[in-house]
Amino acid sequence: MDLNNSSWTRTDRGPVLCFGLSNNSCERFVYPSEIQILLYLFFSAIALTTVCGNLLVIVAIIHFKQLHTPTNYLILSLAVADLLIGGFVMPPSMLRSVETCWYLGDMFCKIHSSVDIMLCITSLLHISFISIDRYYAVCHPLQYQNKITPPISLIMISLSWGLAAFVGFSMVFLQLNILGGEEFYFDNVACKGACIIFQTAAASTISSFLAFGLPTIIAVSIYLKILLVARRQSKSIQHSAHLGKKNCVSINKTEGKATKTLAIIMGVFIVSISPFFFCNLVDPFLEYTIPPTVFDVFLWIGYFNSLCNPFVYAFFYRWFRKALRIILLAKIFQVNSSQTNLMERRD
Repeated sequence: MDLNNSSWTRTDRGPVLCFGLSNNSCERFVYPSEIQILLYLFFSAIALTTVCGNLLVIVAIIHFKQLHTPTNYLILSLAVADLLIGGFVMPPSMLRSVETCWYLGDMFCKIHSSVDIMLCITSLLHISFISIDRYYAVCHPLQYQNKITPPISLIMISLSWGLAAFVGFSMVFLQLNILGGEEFYFDNVACKGACIIFQTAAASTISSFLAFGLPTIIAVSIYLKILLVARRQSKSIQHSAHLGKKNCVSINKTEGKATKTLAIIMGVFIVSISPFFFCNLVDPFLEYTIPPTVFDVFLWIGYFNSLCNPFVYAFFYRWFRKALRIILLAKIFQVNSSQTNLMERRD
């Protein structure tokens, strides 16, 4: 009997198991080897591009003094979260998605799940705080420098990471996600080789609202307010242009473009993670009938957002394109390169 072959293919004796010698092993779906190779290459490319793209954002903001602003500190912290998704969360998730089993142990499963939840919530909170930053920049420009200072930005960043870490790790390690449904979970769901976040109806409703619904409502409401103010300001900008107030027009256009770019980032993020949160919310009420493959696809769509942000910066921000050229050409090692004027136009 070929034991190695029996673990990879379905036989007459029953389904393939993650752990053939365990009485409580999960079933395993086996992809053809060609599909496995393609999936590994695809997911690896996503993870590597995510890490490299966000690393460039981090290096640019840290290195160039001109980019040391409250808004960019929030963008920097968001890039760190995206980098961790690409470098820490995606590789184990890739293994789980391709092999359809978890072979990295129960403790690492808890750590990985906690970090995954933490980084998702961190990103949402960052986007909420960035919307507040943009609100003051556009709606109250004269108060902006007094209201949104580097220490305030640091407080926002600390709250984003602290609250997200508390929710992510407490939910998994204290098993708050299965509170009240322990018997059903251990009798019908839990098996060796699985690494999933099972949630009761109460847990999914509360977590979806607090982790996704509430921050999204706050961010969207603020951006709608900004849109209304921006429309009124556009008329005053045209009036200022006629009066020759070029400096005022330039400042308003700069803030408007930054707001538009960050609004696109918010929109992409919300659209990419909405399907997963929707499935997570309704699955308990559908008696857990949504296939794991559907969750897996929506999870990777959410991960894909972490790859998109650097490309959004590159497309909309002149300073990022200029910083990117300097970094890739290794000019950051030149004397006083950190003092480079990235906002200077050379058209």
